[in-house]
Amino acid sequence: QVQLVESGGGLVQAGGSLRLACAVSGRTASVYPVAWFRQPPGREREFAAEITWSTGRTYYADSVRGRFAISRDNAKNTVYLQANSLEPEDTAVYFCAASTSPIVPWGNPDRYVYWGQGTQVTVSS
Repeated sequence: QVQLVESGGGLVQAGGSLRLACAVSGRTASVYPVAWFRQPPGREREFAAEITWSTGRTYYADSVRGRFAISRDNAKNTVYLQANSLEPEDTAVYFCAASTSPIVPWGNPDRYVYWGQGTQVTVSS
């Protein structure tokens, strides 16, 4: 089993920044990629960014590329999402997710089996 706990959400003005954290515990040695997804109000969950735990390979959705950066601290078993130049459209519940498969998910939520509870990000205009 793998447990994921998100933190760092909050209210921020447009143009501001937040850093989200995802603490990974349990069978961390079995984790390959970790990703951030988000679910805006009234909409489907969507992919934001992904990182491979061992190599640090990253992949981003077009909507966040150039503004968001995903990183990991292996010593702390934590994955971060640095969100800059935030826009009201970034308002969502942000979830982190982990896969124990070595197959690269390329943002496909069906490949992720472990999910956190989410953290709310609200961007005011």
